[in-house]
Amino acid sequence: MNVLPLLTDPNAWAALVALTALEIVLGIDNLVFISVLTARLEADKARRARQVGLSLAFIFRVIMLAGLTWLMGLTAPLFTVFRMAISWRDIILIGGGLFLIAKATYEIHSEVESRENATAATSSKRAFAWIVVQLVAIDLVFSLDSIITAIGMAEHLEVMIAAVVIAMIVMYAAAAPVGAFISEHPTTKMLALAFLVLIGVALVADGFEFHIPRGYIYFAMAFAGAVEAFNVMAKRNRRRPPRI
Repeated sequence: MNVLPLLTDPNAWAALVALTALEIVLGIDNLVFISVLTARLEADKARRARQVGLSLAFIFRVIMLAGLTWLMGLTAPLFTVFRMAISWRDIILIGGGLFLIAKATYEIHSEVESRENATAATSSKRAFAWIVVQLVAIDLVFSLDSIITAIGMAEHLEVMIAAVVIAMIVMYAAAAPVGAFISEHPTTKMLALAFLVLIGVALVADGFEFHIPRGYIYFAMAFAGAVEAFNVMAKRNRRRPPRI
């Protein structure tokens, strides 16, 4: 693996910048899911769960990049339904999307029906293990979607791995603040759960070969996030004592 020629290749640097930006944007889905999932854990266990989730996301992406031939085989049609070819990739995306929709719906129901004594942080080993299992499942789906989307933007495996490493570092740095913010503001958590339903629908649509441009989804998320940020600032201002 000779990396020295790539260091002086402007095309490789351009591909690295573009692919890193794409990986960071595609990683937003994963980051929101991890933040929502770890919101009920104690601070120490939440930090460990985030580390496990992001580490698994990185490992899955590197393994998939190293096995590009196998990965491309996942797009080969297995059977046809209503004149629509279904591959392993489609099955994984549909299953992952349905899982996200079901999980987000369950969490929304739990938030709506929650009682005061049910809002305490979860600390049991079983709860932590179940969260890790869910992170493994959804990391696989997001990693598959991310890498297949990114293939073709860079010709060299070294550039792809470097982009994944940089994106994972950015996500790791952002995971704790995002998780703390969602945990502190219940309305923000509800918004994040709504995002997960939207992302799940997009994954299911992709599995059925109906692509919803992610730009629309991320714009909707950014707009709703900005509105919620103004709501949070307004609440803080109302809590301040009036000036005399």
